[in-house]
Amino acid sequence: MARIIDADGHIVEPRILWDEYVEPEFRDRVVRIERNREGLDEFWVGNERRRGPGGSIIASVIPGGYLDPERTRTAAWEDILPGSWDPHARIKVLDQEGIDVSFLYPSFYLIYGDLEEPRVAAAACRAYNNWMADFCRPYAKRLYGVAPMPIQDIDMAVREMRRVVKELNFKAVFIRPNPYNHRRLCDPAYDVFWREAQELDIPVAVHSSFGTKMPALGADRYLHDTFSFHMVCHPFEQQAACMDVICGGVLERFPKLRIGFLESGVGWAGYWLDRMDGHYEKMGSMAPGLKKRPTEYFAEQCYLSFDPDERTLAAMCELGLDRNILWGSDFPHFDCTYPGVVKQIEDALKILPAAARHNIMTANPARFYRLED
Repeated sequence: MARIIDADGHIVEPRILWDEYVEPEFRDRVVRIERNREGLDEFWVGNERRRGPGGSIIASVIPGGYLDPERTRTAAWEDILPGSWDPHARIKVLDQEGIDVSFLYPSFYLIYGDLEEPRVAAAACRAYNNWMADFCRPYAKRLYGVAPMPIQDIDMAVREMRRVVKELNFKAVFIRPNPYNHRRLCDPAYDVFWREAQELDIPVAVHSSFGTKMPALGADRYLHDTFSFHMVCHPFEQQAACMDVICGGVLERFPKLRIGFLESGVGWAGYWLDRMDGHYEKMGSMAPGLKKRPTEYFAEQCYLSFDPDERTLAAMCELGLDRNILWGSDFPHFDCTYPGVVKQIEDALKILPAAARHNIMTANPARFYRLED
């Protein structure tokens, strides 16, 4: 029976991460949760305290956490599901849901791009990656961490990439789609990073989140409107990142590089690929890094994950993207389906041919992450 591979799950970072894994000189400068005198859990990024939408940041990492205003305001660490931070409990969740393998991304550390000081960002990533390696070790064939890269300093990011691949056996790394140091992802300064990923044969996932203070499309209009900003931040930033790596020539320069655009749905891809192709046909002289149609680069090197409630999945598969689409549980975030995510995914896939269903549930994530049988 084919394995069911969750391409985008999450953990919730426990206090042990910053208490024991972060080097002492950086412990009060990284992303962390601290409990105040009133007993409320507060979210800190460096020396800045940030409020979660509606009150508690903890609500964002509890399934259904934003459905009830009182729960949103008062959610505490004790309300987080154990499968979010304990590997043994996580395996029980996988067994309950029928998931064979899960690739795990951060929750609070999705905001690591806000750490502007490169040494602090590198320390935060080292600590997280060491903790994640320990988290996955008891179930090394079922739980796989995806390592954040401190791309605030590209040389530091390259060193960390080598370390997590060669010493910790990670199968993937990730960055945010937002501009680091005001550089687009196609900036030539990043070429050493892309080259290293290609040589190591490790995919680079692009994963967004709301709540960042990095440059973000829509932030000027919606930063204080969480409902609206959450809708735009994921797909808008991923469209920009996709355009940058394709039209900016990254995939032409590095033809074996694999890039995934996660947690932004798939419906935007058909429109965006058509638009990029149209610009290539009519304005291609202004994009000298392009040597073929953007859709060709995407088909050969790009992946994206779909949301189980999307109605555009079949249309995207008809456009030939059934070999590029992954699925992710998003467990345990507020907008995930739990329990019952695999059933929801399988119901969404019923309209597709068997080969496309197999691609999305098994073959595509295995190919993206180079997961052996």
